[in-house]
Amino acid sequence: MGRGARWQIYLPLGIYLLFTIIPFYWILLFSLRPAGSTSLVPWPITFEHFEKVWTERSFGTYFANSVLVGVATLLMTTLVALAGGYALARFDFKIKRAFMLALLCSQFVPGALLLVPLFEIFAELQMINSLGSVILAETVFQLPLSMILISNFIKNVPYSLEEAAWVDGCNRMTAFRIVVLPLLRPGLIAVGSFAFVHSWNHFLFALMFLNNQDKQTIPVGLNSLMSADSVDLGALAAGGIIAAVPVVIVFAFIQKWLITGFSAGAVKG
Repeated sequence: MGRGARWQIYLPLGIYLLFTIIPFYWILLFSLRPAGSTSLVPWPITFEHFEKVWTERSFGTYFANSVLVGVATLLMTTLVALAGGYALARFDFKIKRAFMLALLCSQFVPGALLLVPLFEIFAELQMINSLGSVILAETVFQLPLSMILISNFIKNVPYSLEEAAWVDGCNRMTAFRIVVLPLLRPGLIAVGSFAFVHSWNHFLFALMFLNNQDKQTIPVGLNSLMSADSVDLGALAAGGIIAAVPVVIVFAFIQKWLITGFSAGAVKG
């Protein structure tokens, strides 16, 4: 590749990187510099904003609630999508096409449209102001896409491998656990990480279904830092850093599996 061709790639990537880094630096600047400072360099560095949001603004509680919701949503979405995806990939039934179409169409329904029906259902089940209502709602909304992706992952695993395990004396469940499941690791990580990040960042369900402050999650906690009269930019920036760090760490560790999983599930093998 010539030098001119390289510039055609590096220049737009550099501009995109610049527009991506500047907002993150701005948040980091407000979170680390003292209150009232106008310096463009966070010096002297202070952690007073982090201490304020973690203790005075109950971000420790919000963080724990978000972790619980995220991990529970990840596990429930992955397990149910794994079972449903296997059925879609390996079995034929009369309404299969209609069911797949319904799954795809459900992705076009905005979550806000179903807030009132969901609220009434959870009220009847006495689940309002319970983290279980948020976990259940997040899982339901993550399942359609997750099932479609998992079914594509399973289709990429040759059916002959399972048949060979059956010949060796394994039943369907044992063959799936020994042969298919280890090959689905990239796909499961991709689906699980997507479910975790979506539930971690989602605002509407926690706002509508949770009333007490000790039940709120980080997105609602960030919203509470803004009022009609004033905004504590330092505390808001520190809360944003706290909300972003776990997601960045997760993606840093699983990026290899994530790229492999989404590329494997994008096509039918």
